[in-house]
Amino acid sequence: MKQAIELYRDVIVQIATPRGSGTGFCIKEQHLVITNYHVVAENAEVVISGKYIPQHLAKVLFKDPAHDLAFIELPPQLDFPSVRISQENMKEGEPIMAIGHPFGLKYTATQGIVSKAQRLHNHINYVQIDAAINPGNSGGPLVNEKGEVVGVNTFIIQGGESLGFALPAVYLHEALNDYQKNYGERVARCAACANMVLQTEIENNKYCPHCGSEVAFAEEELNYKPLGKTQIIEDIIEDLGHNAKLARREYNLWQIKEGSASIVIAYYEKMRYIMGEAHLCKLPRQNIGKLYEFLLRENYNLDEVSFCIDKKDIILSFIVYESHFMKKTATKMIKTLAEKADYYDDFLVDNYGALWREQDEDA
Repeated sequence: MKQAIELYRDVIVQIATPRGSGTGFCIKEQHLVITNYHVVAENAEVVISGKYIPQHLAKVLFKDPAHDLAFIELPPQLDFPSVRISQENMKEGEPIMAIGHPFGLKYTATQGIVSKAQRLHNHINYVQIDAAINPGNSGGPLVNEKGEVVGVNTFIIQGGESLGFALPAVYLHEALNDYQKNYGERVARCAACANMVLQTEIENNKYCPHCGSEVAFAEEELNYKPLGKTQIIEDIIEDLGHNAKLARREYNLWQIKEGSASIVIAYYEKMRYIMGEAHLCKLPRQNIGKLYEFLLRENYNLDEVSFCIDKKDIILSFIVYESHFMKKTATKMIKTLAEKADYYDDFLVDNYGALWREQDEDA
């Protein structure tokens, strides 16, 4: 399966929405990203990124909530390898591999076997597997020994051990074939009658024209609109020259790059505070005392942000209660963090021998 691991590294996609993250995989021939419906949920657009796909705001084209399946539009003029979707049924004991981005980690593959080829759940025969599927794996491919896609990793049994379930490839084949008739349009499969419904068919209501049931992209499918403190944060991100939609990582979490520094802004609503932090370079092995002295002196001089050390990491950050997080003060804090983070990252490496942070090879 080593060759399959390398092949899928090129076609796996990370998907981010204002509510969370998940995995998808590219199908070259149909020019689509395959994922779960619960990954994209109510969103009309999501952020996708991969080895050959720069961070990109992409349109959700197809939704099938009954089978927990969704298709996302790929940006044009991309070249990546083809992967084959299996036409064969799975068998108990057959080796498989689940690929995805669990817990936000870039590209992880876990191996196992098919525990049961058909496990009926909500009128769908899923493939039950013992390979680890974790949050963030959803929407990734389940792959056999031949390197073929045999399913879409979909869900786990909470509290169970090694109880993962994947939507078999037969359902994926059916959905791809049905969607090709209206390629490029926004389409949903009715959960009741299973007919394909174009969004243009229900512009003035939210019900299936065939059976009258509610359809997935109805009134609730509005683009995410930030409010209150989240609106302030996104306005500031835009003022810094970044696309706030692309910066969203999950609910109330944003990430931007300023030079070599990666900056994360998080709004903890329950705790009622906002925190911004930039993980800079790492402590050197030599002359650490001189570096500590410099950081302490800088903390005395800095107003909006301050340094701290977490093990080997040098971190520049701010924390403020939401009651004090107004547009004017917030702008100063976030802009200072962005400007200082990039400056100090280079300064500490050049002048105190600090070490550059390692970068994930799939980042």
